[in-house]
Amino acid sequence: MIVICGPTATGKTSVSVELAKMLSGEVISADSMQIYRGLRIGTAQPAQEEMQGVAHHLMDFLAPETVFSVADFVKLAAEKIEEITARGHVPIIAGGTGLYIASLVNGIRFAEEKSDPAVRERLQQRLNEQGIAPLYERLIEIDPEYARKVHPNNHGRIIRALEIYEQTGQTMTERLAASQAQEKPYRTLMIGLNTPERAQLYERIDLRVDQMLERGILQEARTVYEHRDQYHTAAQAIGYKEFFPYFAGEASLAECVQMLKQASRNYAKRQLTWFRHMEGITWLPAGQADVPAQIAAMWRQREQQK
Repeated sequence: MIVICGPTATGKTSVSVELAKMLSGEVISADSMQIYRGLRIGTAQPAQEEMQGVAHHLMDFLAPETVFSVADFVKLAAEKIEEITARGHVPIIAGGTGLYIASLVNGIRFAEEKSDPAVRERLQQRLNEQGIAPLYERLIEIDPEYARKVHPNNHGRIIRALEIYEQTGQTMTERLAASQAQEKPYRTLMIGLNTPERAQLYERIDLRVDQMLERGILQEARTVYEHRDQYHTAAQAIGYKEFFPYFAGEASLAECVQMLKQASRNYAKRQLTWFRHMEGITWLPAGQADVPAQIAAMWRQREQQK
């Protein structure tokens, strides 16, 4: 398979679509937010015209109140890869959720484990009473390596890591290492997209936010705000939570737009840190018209060497 990864706003969607047209491919989204129905603008789901008739999978298929884990992604993506390959097509994984991509590429095995409701309830109660900060500090204490990879506001992953530690005495870093397959399950061409200069990336991010506003992100964000007790994941997502102070009358729209642009830049930096620690990625410049053709040539060369 081919993986197209990199920070937000680097054109992963357009590259994957052009590449799919060249190689008779189908795209599998590796984005932890694009899975949700009705949240197209804030999660940057491609519109039908952007897909250009190319089949896309694991996108826009779950209700926003549904919990979806990395284990769920790996299972469903593996099924889609098998189906696409059986059709004689090339699976193209495209997205910026590093944990999803790393787990799929490295063949991470996820053990079926029963959660202890009492532990989960206690952690959730502490979250409700004290906020996420003390829980995140606890995660830094017990597992600094994993804590560096998790956003301080990602309630689900922080609580899950603490829950596993309290139940098993095993940190998430140790758990992930133990679940590593001896052999990688796929022959993978890994491509990362990035801009030569950080300022260019920030310009692309700012432009994307402005375009989202034009397309109606405020309406989506208001829906998430009004259902924030049910849409737990979406309510924490960059692209929605930044507008909550505006809806609450606590900040102006202009201030919230700036907060979204800054949050998106910070997220892009975290994505780059994650992907730069992954092995085997060939980095290509974002926004250059010949990038899909370069990747297609690399793929064909690999196929000839099989």
